[in-house]
Amino acid sequence: MTNEQYQEAIDWLFVQMPNYQIDGQKAYKPGLDNITKLCAYFGNPQEKIKCIHIGGTNGKGSSSNMLASVLQESGYKVGLYNSPHLIDFTERIKVNGKNCNKEFVFGFIQRLKRIPEDIKPSFFEFTTIMAFEYFYQQQVDYAIIEVGLGGRLDSTNIITPLVSAITNVQLDHQNILGDTIEEIAGEKAGIIKKNIPIISGDENEAVKAIIREKAIKEDAPFIDATLLHTDLTSDLKGNYQQKNLRVVLAIIEELRKLHIHITDMDVEHGLLNVHQNTGFIGRWFEFSKEPLIICDTGHNQAGLEYVFSQLNSIDRHKHVILGFVNDKKIDEVMNLLPENSEFYFAKPSINRGRHPKDYENLLQEAKIFYKIFNSVQEAYLSAKERCTNEEMIFIGGSNFVVGDFLEKNLKFKE
Repeated sequence: MTNEQYQEAIDWLFVQMPNYQIDGQKAYKPGLDNITKLCAYFGNPQEKIKCIHIGGTNGKGSSSNMLASVLQESGYKVGLYNSPHLIDFTERIKVNGKNCNKEFVFGFIQRLKRIPEDIKPSFFEFTTIMAFEYFYQQQVDYAIIEVGLGGRLDSTNIITPLVSAITNVQLDHQNILGDTIEEIAGEKAGIIKKNIPIISGDENEAVKAIIREKAIKEDAPFIDATLLHTDLTSDLKGNYQQKNLRVVLAIIEELRKLHIHITDMDVEHGLLNVHQNTGFIGRWFEFSKEPLIICDTGHNQAGLEYVFSQLNSIDRHKHVILGFVNDKKIDEVMNLLPENSEFYFAKPSINRGRHPKDYENLLQEAKIFYKIFNSVQEAYLSAKERCTNEEMIFIGGSNFVVGDFLEKNLKFKE
């Protein structure tokens, strides 16, 4: 297999079928019919691996990577399925921190091209079965599966996990999941399975009540992670990580009840070595120190509130690079923008990327100092030119903005 052949296969995967990452709502195919047929066609690999299921609006990626790191420190072979990727497709499917083998991806795509015509999967359904099959072939001890979107109708919901977790519930993807926190909580609670423990990390009493009610209905033990207190810390920076850490500790306690050996030292070391063990980047990722450059993939209102609040706590002049996708409610973001900043708005490179000229009226109303760019890289080079070592650059607003930046600049850093 050549690099060209691999890229052709990946291009086929992105183009031939609906892809929410690229096309948005029209590509969303809720329901488990397709994934059920697809898994059956491949011999149901998801039934041959031990899974942990993690859902929630924010914190899924951080929590799943923390947990993977702890389990790796315990000596287990750990599969990790996250989405979306930032730079390369293989980031979505990892075993012990190593991206999925490109030869496997190429070969599996050839198999996908031959599936029966009555199965018409989405991009995410194809990547989900690919992850299950890879983890089965790799004979992982445990596979940590992150929910793609929602929960109840998400294709990952075909698994029967050892334990499930919902990190939190916030307003996001309202056009698909519902207009209220309560409606979205109901969708996310759909991952709760009969007799399987569910960890809840949300502090909102209304959300807790919905998750607890579904847990009672399914005879599933309900564990409120917000009641945990700990002095443990993680190398994943960002003030919001403490909430995710409590969810991870609650999951670990449930795994220990299943006689899965995890020592306190494994937990401590695992939490402090997430980057090294899993290769996770994207959340409050320090790209450089001089000048200080921070990337963060927080993209919905709740996520940006946390991120901008932390930016406000840093006593430096800030050069803030932001970009959004088409379904983003820009007016909500305008009310959250960090202080002591100048802004660089750019269009993410994907189809769903929204050009800042489309919402320039909101930028003018916000009375901020801003510039508009056609690409994230143009915005970054402009900010870098103006930024002194005593100031800082922040890059965020969307996974795709961070991905665009890292794809262009990470190789020069290494």
